[in-house]
Amino acid sequence: MPDALRTAAAYAWRIIAVGVVVRVVFSVLGEFHRIAVAVFLGLVITAVLRPVAGLLARFMPRPLAVATAVIGGIVLVLGGLALVGEIVAEQRSGLEKEFVAGIDRIEHRLEEPPFRLPPDAFDDLQSRIGKLLSSHRSTLISTALSGASRLVEVLTVLALALFCAVFFTHSGDRQWQWLCDQLPVAARQRCTVGGAAAWRTFTGYTHGILLVAGTNAVLVGIALFALGVPLAVPLALLEFVAAFIPLIGSPIALAVAAVVALATKGPLIALLVVALVVVIGQIEGHLLHPIVMSWAVRLHPVVVALAVVGGAVAAGAIGAVVAVPLVAVAWSVYQALRSRPAEVA
Repeated sequence: MPDALRTAAAYAWRIIAVGVVVRVVFSVLGEFHRIAVAVFLGLVITAVLRPVAGLLARFMPRPLAVATAVIGGIVLVLGGLALVGEIVAEQRSGLEKEFVAGIDRIEHRLEEPPFRLPPDAFDDLQSRIGKLLSSHRSTLISTALSGASRLVEVLTVLALALFCAVFFTHSGDRQWQWLCDQLPVAARQRCTVGGAAAWRTFTGYTHGILLVAGTNAVLVGIALFALGVPLAVPLALLEFVAAFIPLIGSPIALAVAAVVALATKGPLIALLVVALVVVIGQIEGHLLHPIVMSWAVRLHPVVVALAVVGGAVAAGAIGAVVAVPLVAVAWSVYQALRSRPAEVA
């Protein structure tokens, strides 16, 4: 048997074995995906609150510092949601009128050259939609009820994530050290080194993506407010949340803003919002990500894109959010263990 074929076969069965292990791990996580998501969110909250708790611990006992940081974070998030709700409630009546007028303007433009749609096209479309909704009323009701149960699941996951974050923030280092102590003596040093590299990369990614998302949200909010687009603050908050999905999150959020601008302010303002999508995408891709994220996550943009798409295919929106930090952590651990073979052997 040629040496090249023997070497290729050796690599092949090892790659297959690794693939099987990865598949089994993801299958197990899929069965317990709510717990996995809760732990991930708990780690994200810990990465944000742990520096604050450490700073407060200089002036007060650590349990009180952790409680203050957690309560302060909850108040900040609930305050932001309350602000968005108040803005939407205040602008609701005016928005309804603007949306109706905007839809009428769009209909008239589509009836003119070069589209020349018949005047009764939209009336026929509305009647078809009404018939479709009435014929699928039971399905819609069951979907709404399942949505309510989903809401309960989301609240449960958030409560579990907050519960984990409290203990991770208070004594996460001691918990990790206890876990390392349960391993064989030969593997403890490797576990310690890999864990330190993983946490350093994860916290760096979390802080970096928060900074990028916050910058994007501020830029979008200022631009939409300057253009007179309604719901500027809620749309900026949507941009902040969407920025956690690299490459594709921000364009989707700004597409929603463009639709709102088209329905309320007309095609010219909508085109300006589309131009805003391009400008902010360039700022994010060529300025914010290279400067803010390079020190924490050293991944090529192609790797990031493949990770996002692969995560989305494997686990939907949650997979798209988790994929990049997971790949970054795995690469960081690999580099740490490879660069210190003498210490971890």
